[in-house]
Amino acid sequence: MAFVEHSGKQIIPLWIGGASRPLEPSRFLEVVNARDSKVVHYAQGADATDAQAAVDAAAEAFKTWRYTRHNERRETLLKAAAIMDEKSEELAAAQVLETSCTWGYARFMPVLASGVLREIAGNITTALTGTLPPMDVEGYGLVMKEPIGPVLCIPPWNSPAVLGGRGIASALAAGCTVVLKASEVCPWTYRILVDIFEQAGLPKGCLNQVQCGREQAAAVTEALISHRDIRKIEFIGSAAVGSMIAQTAAKHLKPIWLELGGKGPAIVLQDAHLSRAAKLCAFGAFLHHGQICFSTERIIVVQSVADKFCRILKEEVDAHYTGEAGAAALKSGADNAHTMIESAVQNGAKLLAGDNTWLDDGHTSLRPTIITGVSRDDKIRDHETFGPSASLYVVDGEDEAISLANDSAYGLNATVWTSDTMKALDLSRKFEYGQVHVNTTTVNDPATVPVSGVKGSGWGDNNAAYGISEFLVNKTVTLHRADEPIAFGR
Repeated sequence: MAFVEHSGKQIIPLWIGGASRPLEPSRFLEVVNARDSKVVHYAQGADATDAQAAVDAAAEAFKTWRYTRHNERRETLLKAAAIMDEKSEELAAAQVLETSCTWGYARFMPVLASGVLREIAGNITTALTGTLPPMDVEGYGLVMKEPIGPVLCIPPWNSPAVLGGRGIASALAAGCTVVLKASEVCPWTYRILVDIFEQAGLPKGCLNQVQCGREQAAAVTEALISHRDIRKIEFIGSAAVGSMIAQTAAKHLKPIWLELGGKGPAIVLQDAHLSRAAKLCAFGAFLHHGQICFSTERIIVVQSVADKFCRILKEEVDAHYTGEAGAAALKSGADNAHTMIESAVQNGAKLLAGDNTWLDDGHTSLRPTIITGVSRDDKIRDHETFGPSASLYVVDGEDEAISLANDSAYGLNATVWTSDTMKALDLSRKFEYGQVHVNTTTVNDPATVPVSGVKGSGWGDNNAAYGISEFLVNKTVTLHRADEPIAFGR
């Protein structure tokens, strides 16, 4: 059991070096179910001393883990995937309790995550394979792949099993050890994840968990990043927080991998399958109450089919999305999503489907809504709502559609709907996005392909060998005969 009892309270402790850190009641954090406005349990908050201890433990474990054979790491990840399947109900229940998501969404996350772990495990050999480049002098050159060292992983609360599990597994596969700075929103969900890896045979200290309150976040994050033994940071979250963490990393000359927000466009062209496009645009906008960085935030439709598409889209929303599409994990997040829609409407935008009303007394669940007529000065135009909504735009043709899609600070996921495959491929080259999907939803993340952000959506790759490589460095070794003459400078 992950909890420790203290004065009748159930506490998620810090987990460092394979053991619970002593409790400090003055830093207990309330973990709140936003939908019920209820404290469901508590978590021990970390301070800078705890952060130091977590990195020390990871650094000590790295001395051994880095030299484990690739097949041993693979077996550990495969066992973790199997245990995750066994614990899927527990993981789902924890995520529902802590983040107020729907049971269906929570239940699917461990299924998706275990597949991600298996794909990473299957790509270890590929990622670790070095090269034997030709030399321009006598001798031989070998380029080997080595783990970069202990890493700091900071995953978000919206899909913890997948996004946390993927980062942890990629780092471990490379031979790195991990300090997991778990979200204070769902520390139990992350603790179950840590337990899964340790039950799979991961040695103590290879994976350590800390969490802290928002008031202590800056100091604890600084202590983690500044530690001499942290060699890389992975952060998934908002662009605003990512920018602050990247600045801290830069100050300490630490490389950082970032997956930030998105303003995912779905372009609907004249030859699109309109009913299918409408169905998956709505799905992409509303899934998980819109709390996905790949959510369909913008729908861009060409003028020639705009009236017909809008009618079909409204029918789709009215038929399937009049009730709840989940709930926000944070009351503040729901308020922000609601306010952005209200502000745009007050500034002249129109409701196409839905009415942005609250569906619960606690104001955590919003009616799925699509608006049109958004102006350039509306905040919603290029800020994530992270709520169940999308903005629809009508354009004259393909060139204007691409221009509008690219007119964003973000560049994560996009999709285009057309029956012409070659046109889709041609257009994909014009998108300023890391992923371009054709005839499907923007919420698309196959475990076998790289997921990459450009512009304000970050940089670096994840999934499979691509993600493992983020935690590897090249080491060049050259071999020469003892009597070989030195050619340098001649």
